[in-house]
Amino acid sequence: AERRVLLLGEGNFSFAASLCGAAGTRLVATCYESEEAVRGRARAAESVRRLREGGAEVLFSVDCTKLKDYFLPEKREFDCIYFNFPHCGRKAGVVKNRELLARFFHSSAEVLAEEGEVHVALCNGQGGTPADQPRREWHNSWQIVAVAAGAGFILSNVHPFKAETIHGYKCTGYRSQDKSFCIEGALNHIFTRSTPLSYFKPMICEIELESRKVSFQVPQILVDKINRGFLELNSNHPVRTVKDKLTAELSQAFPLQNIDYCLSLLHQGHLNGVCHSNIFWIILSPEESPSTEEMSNGVANAVLFSHVDFCKDTDKNGWVNVQEGCHISKQYYLRPSLLPYAQAVIQRGTFLPGTLHVFSGPVFRKCLVSPYSMPVFHEVVFVCAVNRGTENSCIQMLVNSIKTSIHSLHQTVSGSKLNVNLQEATSFETTELDDFAAFESQLSEIQYFICLETDTSGTCEKGSCVGVVRTELVGSELVVVFASLNLDLLALLICRISDWRMLWTSDTRFLCQFPRGELRLFKSFSLYPPSYVHDVSFWIPDEEQFDEVAFHTIARQVSGEMVVSIQLIDSFQQSETGRKSLCYRLTFQSCDKALSRQEVAEMQLLFREGIEQRLRVTLR
Repeated sequence: AERRVLLLGEGNFSFAASLCGAAGTRLVATCYESEEAVRGRARAAESVRRLREGGAEVLFSVDCTKLKDYFLPEKREFDCIYFNFPHCGRKAGVVKNRELLARFFHSSAEVLAEEGEVHVALCNGQGGTPADQPRREWHNSWQIVAVAAGAGFILSNVHPFKAETIHGYKCTGYRSQDKSFCIEGALNHIFTRSTPLSYFKPMICEIELESRKVSFQVPQILVDKINRGFLELNSNHPVRTVKDKLTAELSQAFPLQNIDYCLSLLHQGHLNGVCHSNIFWIILSPEESPSTEEMSNGVANAVLFSHVDFCKDTDKNGWVNVQEGCHISKQYYLRPSLLPYAQAVIQRGTFLPGTLHVFSGPVFRKCLVSPYSMPVFHEVVFVCAVNRGTENSCIQMLVNSIKTSIHSLHQTVSGSKLNVNLQEATSFETTELDDFAAFESQLSEIQYFICLETDTSGTCEKGSCVGVVRTELVGSELVVVFASLNLDLLALLICRISDWRMLWTSDTRFLCQFPRGELRLFKSFSLYPPSYVHDVSFWIPDEEQFDEVAFHTIARQVSGEMVVSIQLIDSFQQSETGRKSLCYRLTFQSCDKALSRQEVAEMQLLFREGIEQRLRVTLR
């Protein structure tokens, strides 16, 4: 099919003329000025003649902020739009030029094909991205990624604008005159459409539980992450590939048995030692009944569960007081780990000594916002029962197989070696436990950590702990070895994916980079996404411990995981009343979608309302 290309703001049409005659391309070259005004410019008449003779369409007096006015609906689907060195003219400052770009991007969205590109060339420093060298301060730049985001565009590529390689090109238009300007260090910014921000409706999940068909309302922050099927047989997702490579290597050393089929999303267990703040509670309330919509969806005969985000009836340590507080007849929670299932298999005696039992699936827990803290990730647990006294050799064999598999994966993907270490728990920082300690109280202490060396000094940095190893004595003769690995974190480190949220993106440009499940170094399709900072300060209730995990969870929920950092920047206590005030700084940023300043402002308002209603704070 013919590729339709629109060129805007041509000065002397020399750039358009350089593209004329390209096979399979239909050019439409436009200029803001009238034909009479352009005619006197050097080389303009020659370029226009060449374009028309080559079959291109040449239009004058075209306003780049009103593009749909110049093209009939059937002629608006351009595959590529070029706008080289846009400027309001004369001595217009950065604010006016930002406004020009914002209106241009909105206009482009109306005439661009769904998978089209917008190319914007800017002089060195104007864009305000890290690609500019030297980089201007953000407030003194055109903030191109932020203004483009307002129209639903993301920066997908950026490269030098090499004028010397464009045959016959000569820039013109300095201060609205027929004069050239300096384009040394200029950059071409390539934008593509973003998938829209997701506003998820409440979701009912239906499962089998205790031989009954039950339904429950999925916690809002997990709606786009439940039942995604990343580990299913037909999946090409990197976490599936990492799991397959691990189990293939381990099958060389152990007989394997997969036990994924019997793992329920919901777990019921003792509350002792389980902190409410870190658990997604699902409660069965006899007072509730399915709505009309739910009945029409065929769940009228099922037991309906609901999700409790923030139960106020907790003691000072955050433990739930179920009987006196919430009046819940029966309680469940989304599984925070697969280790209890592995332990249950061992306790029932339904295991084969010497066989490596494999459990895998997504696990869920509330956590603070940080680069490596995930409210959901895919865990794989390897369990092997051996004779007492041989557990150390089993651990060594298990870890060696894991090492070999990770080495092989990393070597294939990046061509370099990644060191895997087994570190004793006594020498490891407990702050690294976030991804594995959600259910720690129900098993024996962690003995080893499986770590990847992610810096040149040979030490483990934050986020490099990908697994834990535990042992437990069963009877007098058997010791069970448990090894738990975070598949998501392994995929991130091996493929060099900088943001865990990218694993859950709905943008097809992610999985397209891993055809047939082949692992490769990931190349982001959203470069230098804009970030926005908002502060919030409030008085916390008297004599009540502030629940920081709940605070972070509300931020995750109202923003759709767009909050990447929450920092306490100030605290103050009134000497007269003893009231305490906290001030937090939130940073909003998307890894895969266009996120505008206005959208973030709305998220911040929702966040303020949320903490006021749910945490009973008083906003300042």
